[in-house]
Amino acid sequence: MAKIFCVANQKGGVGKTTTTVNLAAGLAKVGQRVLMVDLDPQGNATMGSGVDKRQLKLTLYDVLLESASIAEARVKSDKLIEGGCSYDILGANRELAGAEVELVDVERREKRLKEALAKVSDEYDFVLIDCPPSLSMLTLNGLCSAHGVIVPMQCEYFALEGLTDLVNTIKQVHANLNPDLQIIGLLRVMFDPRITLQAQVSDQLKAHFGDKVFDAVIPRNVRLAEAPSYGVPGVVFDPASKGAQSFVSFAQEMVERIQKM
Repeated sequence: MAKIFCVANQKGGVGKTTTTVNLAAGLAKVGQRVLMVDLDPQGNATMGSGVDKRQLKLTLYDVLLESASIAEARVKSDKLIEGGCSYDILGANRELAGAEVELVDVERREKRLKEALAKVSDEYDFVLIDCPPSLSMLTLNGLCSAHGVIVPMQCEYFALEGLTDLVNTIKQVHANLNPDLQIIGLLRVMFDPRITLQAQVSDQLKAHFGDKVFDAVIPRNVRLAEAPSYGVPGVVFDPASKGAQSFVSFAQEMVERIQKM
């Protein structure tokens, strides 16, 4: 039975997609069976996993509208297979934006993804869902499907305000739609220990959230930033880079944390 996690933060530009694709690759590298679900119409996680979103015949859009199953719509990337970090991808493109409108009047609209994932859950150890920054029907489908939320965040002042909004959203979904939902952990990303403010915010997070803050820290890293332009996660693009090694360490920490749950 797969553990299903949303990678979410209502603040944009905090590295959600980078976290999703590199954690997926890191988990695959340490021997886990992984499905990555791209819940963002921009399709960046799809492209960053080596799949051309424009060439997809079936996407998450078809799954949400129940015209295709995940088993039919998922794909593999040749680039990931060559890099030794292969995982399955349920891709997205601009069509997914239309699902917002089309789901408004349908039954079980917030449970469509959950029901689809239940049919393939036994085939995976982890399902990672890359959520868009807005609280939309798409994000709600992700949160209703998940056992928990992984929150990537920069150690900056405004990031703390965004975290407050997200915590309130998770509480509402937990109370009304998904009693299993919880924050699994906070991942510090784009971290530069030379910046005093970042170190201070990091200390505040650890003081307030305790063991909910992952030990792994993802540094600000040029190779991670370059990887999407080559259509692969940083873990595949440059396995020796500090960013890639940090994500593999994070993947190992995730496996250990889940075993204790």
